[in-house]
Amino acid sequence: MKLTSLFCLCLTALILTASRQAAPSLAGAWRLVNSGGPSVVFVLSDNYMMGTFYEPNRFLGTQGGTYQTDGKQLKITQEFNSEDSTQVGTTQTLTIDSFKDNRLVLTSEGGTETYERFDQPSAQTPMAGLWRITGNIDDNGQIRTRQRTARKTLKLLTGTRFQWAAINPETKQFSGTGGGTYTYKDGKYTETIDFFSRDNSRVGRSLQFEAELKGNDWYHRGQSSTGGKVSEVWSREK
Repeated sequence: MKLTSLFCLCLTALILTASRQAAPSLAGAWRLVNSGGPSVVFVLSDNYMMGTFYEPNRFLGTQGGTYQTDGKQLKITQEFNSEDSTQVGTTQTLTIDSFKDNRLVLTSEGGTETYERFDQPSAQTPMAGLWRITGNIDDNGQIRTRQRTARKTLKLLTGTRFQWAAINPETKQFSGTGGGTYTYKDGKYTETIDFFSRDNSRVGRSLQFEAELKGNDWYHRGQSSTGGKVSEVWSREK
């Protein structure tokens, strides 16, 4: 075989291999750089994203849904939008101008924005991912499975950040959200609230729960921010 032919074959193989490489992962928590205004924080994991705009002790708005990326574009299909429900079901395509050193530059019709990743899931954060509430545990320890409908409550966790949202993509209804930071250690799961759409006075509170992971299920027991009993089962949503 001629050297030139061998070179062409090797070059073709390299191109094909590169084209098969997965796009860089966007999983983690991102914040808008130099916003000059409210905090803008997005959490992404398991091809789902939730983003919130808030000030200290004041919730402003949230949106979220599924996303896909090929490394060049980021496509987001909204499942909820607290400010404009007509956006639910639509897909927004953003151009990835740059993604380097945990900095992401995105361009859309509205202009160009830069985000920095300040938290990322790892092998040491087993709770990271997208969860959906699927049942409740009664006083006898029996699980009452919730019927799967269009209305759902999701919770998205990265390495240290969380956000939950109660939504119905079919009716475009948004019922509430909350989020902030979390820790998980020795069966104790603790949330500290940064924003809460239903009651800004809850911001800053920390809530501790008993947590047990069994396969793809998360058994979650404790008290809510209102003092009510919480005894739930969450399951990974894929």
